[in-house]
Amino acid sequence: MTSIMRGAAMATALFGAGFIPASAQNFAPLPPPVATPQDVAYPGVITLEVDATDTLRGIWTAREVIPVQPGPMTLLYAEWIPGKHSPRGPINLFAGLEFRANGELLPWRRDPVNVFAFHLDIPAGVTEIEARHQFVSPTATAQGRIVSTREMFNLNWETLLLYPSGHYARQIRFRPSITLPEDWQFAVALDGAETQGAVTRFAEVDLETLVDSPMFAGRYFRRIDLDPGARLPVYLNVVADEARLLEASEEQIRAHSNLVRQAYRLFGSQHYDHYDFLFSLSDRMGGVGIEHHRSSENGVDPGYFTDWDSSASERGLLPHEMVHSWNGKFRRPADMWTPNYEVPQQGSLLWVYEGMTQYWGTILTARSGLWTREQALDSLALTAATYQNMSGREWRSVADTTMDPVLSARRPSPWRSWQRNEDYYSEGLLIWLDADTLIREGTGNRRSLDDFSRAFFGVRNGEWQVPETYTFDDIVAGLNAVYRHDWATFLRTRIEGINTEPPLDGITRGGYRLVYTEERSDYQRDSESLNKNASFAYSIGLSFGDGGNVSAVQWDSPAFNQGITIGTQVVAVNDVAYSADVLRRSITAAKDSAEPIHLLVKNGDQYRTVELDYHGGLRYAHLERVSGTTDRLRAILAPRSR
Repeated sequence: MTSIMRGAAMATALFGAGFIPASAQNFAPLPPPVATPQDVAYPGVITLEVDATDTLRGIWTAREVIPVQPGPMTLLYAEWIPGKHSPRGPINLFAGLEFRANGELLPWRRDPVNVFAFHLDIPAGVTEIEARHQFVSPTATAQGRIVSTREMFNLNWETLLLYPSGHYARQIRFRPSITLPEDWQFAVALDGAETQGAVTRFAEVDLETLVDSPMFAGRYFRRIDLDPGARLPVYLNVVADEARLLEASEEQIRAHSNLVRQAYRLFGSQHYDHYDFLFSLSDRMGGVGIEHHRSSENGVDPGYFTDWDSSASERGLLPHEMVHSWNGKFRRPADMWTPNYEVPQQGSLLWVYEGMTQYWGTILTARSGLWTREQALDSLALTAATYQNMSGREWRSVADTTMDPVLSARRPSPWRSWQRNEDYYSEGLLIWLDADTLIREGTGNRRSLDDFSRAFFGVRNGEWQVPETYTFDDIVAGLNAVYRHDWATFLRTRIEGINTEPPLDGITRGGYRLVYTEERSDYQRDSESLNKNASFAYSIGLSFGDGGNVSAVQWDSPAFNQGITIGTQVVAVNDVAYSADVLRRSITAAKDSAEPIHLLVKNGDQYRTVELDYHGGLRYAHLERVSGTTDRLRAILAPRSR
């Protein structure tokens, strides 16, 4: 059939079937929007009772008693969770919902557009309603992060409550309580805990503080005072799969105590009345890193203390999350502050919120002694190499990656080095290193980004209840107060521009250069051993998980050009069963041979042999000192004495 005949036939079919032009079609009207939140108090206090004793199935039950008035009412489930920068409230795990008024079932209906909203009609004469519901936590990683095991749990109150629409979160009051498994201990930033038997009740609290105060609890628990005798205490609260995993040496505890002291010396302030690290050591409960104002959720592999020499790559987590108490909680981007958990956040300044936090987290890890200087340099080398080899920088800006929490929600990417993902974290780190070294160079090493952070985040020392927001212009003004420079252009060029050159000026100005050798650093070797992976990213372009399974492919690399993808398994290398050591030896041998490297690969039920015509040897990233230059990185990484 010719194109003309096909067009005529299609027209006949459409009009014969009663085709109506798009402009004349009807569509269903949208429902009325949920009430805009107002900064007025919700009348009364909501009672919230949580039962978290079901450790076998991880099903938590909740009962709310909500003061109400007759008429239409809308209750909300938290959608935009602080710290996740995206609408990822786990409403798919919210189940068993029923309401009662004076003992009678009360019908409810979910909003057809805003599925986090539940509408009710409150009968005349009713002054309170009872809501019962469950959080059915994931039982397998395919369902989401595991938050409940037989030994511990990580509970977020917002997953277990509904709150009234039309009010700021800080204007809604709750009276929470929880029933724990027998002989479990807990840590939470909430105040006024009173325990009778298995039930613990807390003081009345506003919803904003409640959501900002998650709980870790467990059978095997240890609380470590990181600042003994301090007016504002800081605790490391550890839950673990086994009691032996809680054993920390005095030297290990000292490094964590140093973290607190170095943070105070950096920021010159404290914006909490107490602080609790919530810290899980587990390969059963999922890992996590989420910031809060007076606490943080942190989860790593079980051997953090007991396999200390191999856990260096995990030691940057606690510093990062603590820095957020200053940057992200007390001071936060203006477009990320929202009155409740239905109003969308905007992440235009995530390169400050997360990028500067990543920078200071890295620096404090070194200053505290959680890392040696060599480990800090090796970590920076890996970050620098990532962005020197990031093909996606050819088309996508750092600013655009601030949309990734919504765009991809941390789903796996087929081509990470081309698509990019949340690069405001680590490329942000390199940009702030650039700024720090520029200030140091321009002031003869008399001033630094430390001075900016103390002035910018150290305001209103001792206050924490009301956050203070910031804008791009505030950042520029704060930098100019430390060192006069065209900071607006400096930042916009690096954040909003398309930059093909790698962001290594801070390393160069710091007195180092990025180089590649055939030997892994101890830091990388230990990290690969801990995580059971192996990287050949900067040679043949492949990274592996356990058992030869490809976990990443560098864009336009030898492996990419031969059609290898994530999901492929390398079965054999040059006719020898795959192992990381076998592949390393084969890549090294190919340097002195014209023969390609032969890989037998499997994808699903299909096998094929791939030839990689690569002869460049192994390439692992390191920072090399440049003689005759000022070693500014040494100064940046050195602990502060005051």
